[in-house]
Amino acid sequence: MTLTIAREGSVAVVTIDNPPVNALSQALRQALVGAVVELDADAAVGAVVLICAGRTFIAGADVSEFDKPPQPPHLPDVVACIENAKKPWIAAIHGSALGGGLEVALGCAYRVAVPTASLGLPEVKLGIIPGAGGTVRLPRLIGPAAAVDLVTGGSPVGGKKAEGLGLIDAVIDGDLRAGALAFAGSLAGKPLPQPISSRAVPAVEPDFWESVEKAVAAKAKREVAPLRALASVRKASETGFSGAMAFERETFLELRSSEQAAALRHVFFAERAAPRPPELAGITPRDIRSAAVIGGGTMGAGIAAALRDAGLPVVLIERDAAAVERGLDNVRAIYEGSAKRGRMTQALADERMAGVDGSDDYGLIADTDLVIEAVFEDIAVKRAVFEKLSAVCRPDAVLATNTSYLDPNAISGGVSHPERFLGLHFFSPAHIMKLLEIVPTAVTAPEVLATGFALARQLGKIPVRAGICDGFIGNRILKVTRAQAERLLLSGATPSAVDAAMRTFGLPMGPFEAQDLGGLDIAAFQRKAARERGETPFAPVADRLCAIERFGQKSGGGWYDYQPGDRAPKPSEAVAAIIAEEAAGRSQRAWDEASIADAIVLPMVNEATRILEERVALRAADIDLVKIHGYGFPRWRGGPMHYAEARGLAEVAAVLDRLSAEGLAEPPCDGLRRAAEAGSFSVLAGR
Repeated sequence: MTLTIAREGSVAVVTIDNPPVNALSQALRQALVGAVVELDADAAVGAVVLICAGRTFIAGADVSEFDKPPQPPHLPDVVACIENAKKPWIAAIHGSALGGGLEVALGCAYRVAVPTASLGLPEVKLGIIPGAGGTVRLPRLIGPAAAVDLVTGGSPVGGKKAEGLGLIDAVIDGDLRAGALAFAGSLAGKPLPQPISSRAVPAVEPDFWESVEKAVAAKAKREVAPLRALASVRKASETGFSGAMAFERETFLELRSSEQAAALRHVFFAERAAPRPPELAGITPRDIRSAAVIGGGTMGAGIAAALRDAGLPVVLIERDAAAVERGLDNVRAIYEGSAKRGRMTQALADERMAGVDGSDDYGLIADTDLVIEAVFEDIAVKRAVFEKLSAVCRPDAVLATNTSYLDPNAISGGVSHPERFLGLHFFSPAHIMKLLEIVPTAVTAPEVLATGFALARQLGKIPVRAGICDGFIGNRILKVTRAQAERLLLSGATPSAVDAAMRTFGLPMGPFEAQDLGGLDIAAFQRKAARERGETPFAPVADRLCAIERFGQKSGGGWYDYQPGDRAPKPSEAVAAIIAEEAAGRSQRAWDEASIADAIVLPMVNEATRILEERVALRAADIDLVKIHGYGFPRWRGGPMHYAEARGLAEVAAVLDRLSAEGLAEPPCDGLRRAAEAGSFSVLAGR
């Protein structure tokens, strides 16, 4: 860490250089206090520009200190020190000014930023609230309504929007340092502005707080931090500065040690580590500058859009001219929908679409760097595609299959140079969902595997390496979820009770609602394939529903009934009758929501432990990322593996033993029992 002070006439330039993101370490906090003291004592200095080296302004707190007791000087004192300086400090912002970084900027007398700068208070996404005056100064600067949006949502704003909000004083279009120096020079002879801490908070409408509390609660669901952040902004609006600061700090320290904050920190670190796994350190990926997608259905179109959003030119290949046009229409519909919803301009949508070419001629992709197959989930169809690709593509082109269940080893059987082949399992809709399971075969070259991770970074996705088994990581656990949900039905629960319990647990929808949305026929197809392999999947009720063509919303009925034009699920007498027939002779029990959640989540943990034991997943945290980003597991619970450890693995094993004794789950696997004895999954794999 370095903090340097240079003089440019009467302006002092304080430069922070604490790579990689200029985080507010204890040493940096101490250096900032020292800089204020030094420059206050220098009569030749009339103003101070605070700027950062590298790619960003202060991007926030030092995350390595999150689990340690706070060390002085504490950040609120540093911000107050800057705010009370005798000379005006000007924060010159590029990159990100987030969390503590923005709080430091709020301590400055002025703030200037480049248009591409990003400013925000994302603490709620880590289960905490700002702890150095963010919730107290912000409403005094930009008003309560705008402050509530920034603090409770956690999403940053760009430079132009920040200027419109009054969060910054000027946008610097040219060189930031030169612009900030010119801004500082213009202050000569002007009195210091009133410190933000001494300004009044603008008044709000009488029902403002009650109305906004309902809106924040609805969006937060069961996350604690957004409502606590709102309470802190309200306190700042209704009491004096010192009292509001004490309230904010107390809330910050309380939440910092909470279970939700621990879970969200776990996810934060897991996400940060995911794109660069240690086993690929030092391996150089291949360059990907062009891409092709084989298959223009829902998945293929989504993959094509994801590639285009990353700036890659894309060729979409289909079997004939009519299919090509349908595929291009599918991609076009994605961009037209985004433009209609205001997610991008029409001009940008047109530009993205212009970068997609369609053809039924494989010869057009002879020089393409990456080809992703996204055709029907049939091994013969997929193998035929790769036979064609082997004949036309460069020997060093990376070839990938987007399969959900099939064995990539079997798919790649006829591929020339099979070391350049791997699985890339996208999740639908592929241009939106963040998860990418990367599945190497037995002979995939390390640099090709590294290319998969580099591609994920380019696409802005969360990559997880998965070993080969039926369903890889996520869908293998999903099979257990569905089987457990049916076991509940046969022992006294109803579909609506199961779904309600899982929503209460934190999932966006329950397992039966989700099946109706996606289609019961998809899982039925996988069960059919499993039976052909000699397996015996458990789905007695689902199989009967599929036999009478109750496939979900698309057929007007699945686990629930649906009225035409209405997606609201209605309990079905026909389904209830089938459940009663299948449950005949089985013991029934009363289920509460917590017991339902245990009967679904803990068997998922058991299966995930097997996945970890088998090295299908290399880290417990990887499984958490898969379930959070691919299947809606509540982020604030940290994923199933973190949830199990936080709850206590011995208790998890004991509950599974009780469920197993009733025939409602499999007993804990050997790996889970070993982990329970150790109190951690780290005995099974690296974390």
